[in-house]
Amino acid sequence: MGNFTVGISDLKTCRAPDVLVTYALGSCIGICVADEVTGIGGLSHIMLPDSTQSMNGKDMPMRFADTAVPMLIDQLVSMGASRSRLRAKIAGGAVMFATANDRFNIGERNIVAVTEALKKANIPIIAKDVGLDYGRTVFFYPETGIMEVKAAAKGTKQL
Repeated sequence: MGNFTVGISDLKTCRAPDVLVTYALGSCIGICVADEVTGIGGLSHIMLPDSTQSMNGKDMPMRFADTAVPMLIDQLVSMGASRSRLRAKIAGGAVMFATANDRFNIGERNIVAVTEALKKANIPIIAKDVGLDYGRTVFFYPETGIMEVKAAAKGTKQL
């Protein structure tokens, strides 16, 4: 059994009993997707909602919700996961630096973009811990589908 760290603008897939972890989700979102029957799962740590708004979007597809979600799903299916059994859990999307005029609310925009990308792929979101104003660390166990969310001042919860 190994623990595999997923960095910012990164994604990894694994088979049970391996565990995936990503740290410091502020406005970023951790997207956990698994086929619990096969024990195949993956975790993507996206930073921004939309690659089409970036000059280097095509060069960094794991940074954006619209490109990372399809990439994650394709990798899971290529490992033997059944697309019809894939289920998602998401965490993050916090407002880390509230301002009077928060027109750049990246956290909220990330939540919307990830939700849309998963809906477009027909992958249901069965649990989420998003928004508010604090960072999170996520451990994902594809064998059970459990997403464990740790937050400094909020404790740990399993979804």
